[in-house]
Amino acid sequence: MILVTGGLGMIGAHTAAALADLGEEVVITAHRRTDLPSFLEGRVVVEIVDVADRETFLALGDRHDIGGIVHLAGSIPEPDPIPYYRRDSAALFAALEAARTWGVDRFAVAGSISSYEGRDERPWTEELPLPLAVPPHPIAAFKKAVEPLTLYALAGTDVQPALLRIGSTWGPLMDPESPFNPVPATVSAVLRGERPGPLSSVAGDFGYAPDSGRAIALLMTAPALAHVAYNVSSGVPFTARELVDALNAALPGSGIVAAPVEGAVEGAPYLDITRLRAETGFEPAFDLPGAVAHYVEWRRENPR
Repeated sequence: MILVTGGLGMIGAHTAAALADLGEEVVITAHRRTDLPSFLEGRVVVEIVDVADRETFLALGDRHDIGGIVHLAGSIPEPDPIPYYRRDSAALFAALEAARTWGVDRFAVAGSISSYEGRDERPWTEELPLPLAVPPHPIAAFKKAVEPLTLYALAGTDVQPALLRIGSTWGPLMDPESPFNPVPATVSAVLRGERPGPLSSVAGDFGYAPDSGRAIALLMTAPALAHVAYNVSSGVPFTARELVDALNAALPGSGIVAAPVEGAVEGAPYLDITRLRAETGFEPAFDLPGAVAHYVEWRRENPR
């Protein structure tokens, strides 16, 4: 059985679904949100757990035979980042202690594309040394710190770490008003009958949640992994114009436009997934137009 913390979040839910598709038994943790999406109904075991509570986390091992952990749970930072770091560090340490105590085979943990911020190369590959740069957001800072903490905590054990450098993922279950991606808010506005404002000059990495979840599931179930760090995304960049065209095709008559200044795709950062492809056989099922169309249809029937 594989445990997915944060299993009702956007990436966690799609990871759990992909693991179930591969025939794995899956248990997920939920805390702030407990509504089960339709694509997980009857397919996973749900445990209502505050993963920052060490004793409660470790007690999961008394109820389930857990052989792998995907740690995706995370909280929302306040203006003061210290309480956020304290909470999410406690959750990480509980998950790592559980991995060691239970003797799981593999421990995957969410990192971020933002760990590469400060590198001028395009695309970003796992071999690049991570720069000493101020991360753009408290979440990015924590996810960068997660990597050495995980490697040190699991050193000398039989638990294999997998550091997931997850790209700019969006899709079903994302916060409709998320500041991290313009698609959910734009689609929400159109479905409310409003005319959305111009899209900012977004460009760069593209990851769609069902694909990202499947990539993580493949990394968790691969017989062996040759590395510890893996980029998780589509492996291709996009431009603001391509996104606008995809949105207008999926939402005819919406009149979505790009902001006047558009980022050039040649200079926008995105992730190389050669390593992921080679070791798991992963290929994205969705291109950008297909992802937008799929997401719009999902949102017509679902609030997030």
